[in-house]
Amino acid sequence: MAKKAVIVGINDYAPIGIGGPDLSGCVNDARDMANTLVICGFAPSNVRILTNQNATRANMISYLKWLLNESVSGDSLVFYYSGHGTRVANIGLDLEVDGLDEAICPHDYASAGVLRDDDFKAIFDSLKAGITLDVIFDCCHSGTGTRKMNLELEGFPLNESPRFIPPMLEDEFYFNYSKDLEVKSSAKKSSETVPTKKALVTVKGMNHVLWAGCKDNQVSMEGDVSGLTRGYFTYNFCKVLRATSGNITRKLLDAQTANALAAMGAAQINQTESTTLKRKQKIFA
Repeated sequence: MAKKAVIVGINDYAPIGIGGPDLSGCVNDARDMANTLVICGFAPSNVRILTNQNATRANMISYLKWLLNESVSGDSLVFYYSGHGTRVANIGLDLEVDGLDEAICPHDYASAGVLRDDDFKAIFDSLKAGITLDVIFDCCHSGTGTRKMNLELEGFPLNESPRFIPPMLEDEFYFNYSKDLEVKSSAKKSSETVPTKKALVTVKGMNHVLWAGCKDNQVSMEGDVSGLTRGYFTYNFCKVLRATSGNITRKLLDAQTANALAAMGAAQINQTESTTLKRKQKIFA
């Protein structure tokens, strides 16, 4: 059985250098995740990393295809992303609104486009039987027009940043009316696939496990942790993995990460989506 991973961390968004909607802690997160996976049994030669200007949309898709296509039954795979997230309108060819897509932002998203959840579904559909895939996102999946925050409330660190790109006006319009859209589309969805509170969300037939740094109506934050800018979710997720060397069930990892986020006063709740069977199994096994 092989363990393989693709790790993406983007601080610097196009244009290269000062000028884009840059972040500070995502490369630190990528480094921590890579080192943590080695502790959990991943060979360094099987860990591929993309950061900053190398993390283009084309490169991310190419690395994802390597991850999936070059693997066989019994392998354990990880795709990790730390950077900006956003939401975009899902409009079909008949121009009817079909809800909102969560999306992540490659370095060149402004010119090449984002990677939507629909894009990932199309890629993950090629996952071969018997392969385990854990997808880990430390980015925002909610709407806010403010990228930088300076919180001076007791218990909160200063200079926190939500990892969120404001949507385009045409997407923001549908986001503002998303509640109405969700009500209209709710009849088409089972209650198991519409997360409404903190929980391990069961999604029947899901062929991978999704670890999200926050619920889809929240922002995922980064800030100062012991003198280093870090994503709060990744920091705590990796801390639990290192303490256990990865010898932990997904259900327990989810719970301990949530407890650690709550203990540090983070204003976000992690969310894990999987089948019932996967949540009971040890991660990376």
